[in-house]
This record gives sequence, structure tokens and C-alpha cells, in this order.
Amino acid sequence: MNDWEQRKLGEVTDSYSGGTPLANNRAYYGGNIPFIRSAEINSSQTELFLTDEGLKESSAKMVEIGDILYALYGATSGEVGISQIKGAINQAILAIQPNESYNSRFIMQWLRLQKQSIIDKYLQGGQGNLSGSIVKNLEIYFPSYDEQQKIGIFFKQLDDTITLHQRIGKFDLYT
Repeated sequence: MNDWEQRKLGEVTDSYSGGTPLANNRAYYGGNIPFIRSAEINSSQTELFLTDEGLKESSAKMVEIGDILYALYGATSGEVGISQIKGAINQAILAIQPNESYNSRFIMQWLRLQKQSIIDKYLQGGQGNLSGSIVKNLEIYFPSYDEQQKIGIFFKQLDDTITLHQRIGKFDLYT
């Protein structure tokens, strides 16, 4: 077995956050660009849409399906997911795109597993915000890319199974 390599997240990924168009400018909203907010990082849909002008005239940034989305602020701080939507993000979300030898699902699962320790360390008493620089400086041990893929797939299957059983359980309550 090969040794796992310790790397800072910022050394093996590209990341950026977005922004929010002026809320009082109606020309920026109601278009066809999904605007993903931190509570929607694990969703396959969003409630708010931007216009092309809203995207262009703000610091909102586009993400692709498959990018890691990490919530930096508020009640969702530390939540993480894989984007199911091609859309724009606001400043409360850090988009993370791994370099070629690093697996998105592995990184996402590691961030999910470390959520409580990250919050405990960086958000004293649950107050404050995480930042891109904090996240980029997190140190992760990485196995080979092959092992990262296998671990990522395993945990995705586990998450899918848990979700399925939760749905079945909820359904059973009403039948």
C-alpha cells in the first residue's frame, strides 16, 4: 500500500466564491441562470434566477455540475456538496475544483466528515464565518487517485442508501 500524502486543499484545487447582484435592481433577477445559495448546495434546483445582465454586473460566479460547493456563512457554515446545477453562486459559497490527480467526491466526503471539527476550531461559539483562505489551508491526507475514487464512490453509495432508507421510513409513517 502506498503512503497517503498530506497536502493543503489550496495546493491541489482551484477555488473561488461569488457575489450577489444588487437586490433592488429588477433587471438582474428573473432570468434563466440558476442562482445557488448556501442552503441549496445539495439541491437539484434553486428558487432564484439571474439575468445575463445580473451575472455580468455583479461578482456572482458560475459553477459547473460536479464542482464542490462549500458553505462559508451563517446557519449552513461547513455544509458541503457536489453541484447538481450549472449556475451562479453568491459570496457565501466557495466553489472548489480539484486538480487532475484529486477526486471531488473524496474531498467532499473529507470536508463533510471534518465539518464539526472545522466549525469548532474556526467558528467560536458558532459565531463568525469561514473564509476561502481557511478552507484552502486545511490539510488533507490523500491516498492514490485510484483509492480516492473508490472511497468517494463508496461514500456516495452509502449516502444514497441512507437517503433511500430515510424516504422509505418517512413513507412508512404515512401508510
